[in-house]
Amino acid sequence: MSLLEAVVLGIVQGLTEFLPVSSTAHLRIIPALFGWDDPGAPFTAVTQIGTLIAVLVYFRADILRLGAAFLRSLARRDPFGTPDAKQAWWILFATLPIAICGLLFKDLIETGFRSLYVISGSLIFFSILLSIAERVSTRARDAGSIGLLDTQVIGLAQAVALIPGASRSGTTITAGLFLNLTRETAASFSFLLSIPTVALSGFYQLYKLRHTLTTDFGVSLLVAVAVSGIVGFLSIAFLLRYLRSHSTSVFVVYRIALALIILALLQADILAP
Repeated sequence: MSLLEAVVLGIVQGLTEFLPVSSTAHLRIIPALFGWDDPGAPFTAVTQIGTLIAVLVYFRADILRLGAAFLRSLARRDPFGTPDAKQAWWILFATLPIAICGLLFKDLIETGFRSLYVISGSLIFFSILLSIAERVSTRARDAGSIGLLDTQVIGLAQAVALIPGASRSGTTITAGLFLNLTRETAASFSFLLSIPTVALSGFYQLYKLRHTLTTDFGVSLLVAVAVSGIVGFLSIAFLLRYLRSHSTSVFVVYRIALALIILALLQADILAP
């Protein structure tokens, strides 16, 4: 992998990790369009460390508050004694579905699920779900109203995003809207929920790739992580500001258009599935 590829893929990861358009799909599609090798699921997971850092920096005040409340709840043996402690535990519980599914379907995630036909179908199907959620949601609930059942619904939605094209932020925001959360609340909870998930998968894959870190590929990988972190921070700021006064319709249209273009290129044998 050249440094140019690393920079491009880092920008793609940073832009698409938080927008509901599927970063995994774009990291599969962009190399295919340029004739580059598929960087693979491990590369995708490691570059997400950059966007993890972006979340930690952007939400640092919230994370410190929730982390302190979580530790106090352990010390007092009262996990749900305060709203902040409760939210911290909810995020932990909501991580369980994706952790379990990630282990169960690890081989499919790294192989069959990366087919461009699967990605195209996912882009379209989950776009339709997001569009329906926008129409039926009352968007009347804030973060303080989130309960255990809500966390499991959103957690299961995050697990579905193991399918490339589904989009982790897209499925969790969709679930949040179906639960009548405001767009900004659904997005914020989605970003905080990404912390344990991305940390587990990213550092696990980084450990597996540790022997490559002193090679040219390792340098390219670290460049991609750094670029994704910078772009990801800007992407978070943009999306939260955008969702305060706009719907997700533009992302629905983009996803469907992208899927149709990919299918057309596959049918024309310009892209290999």
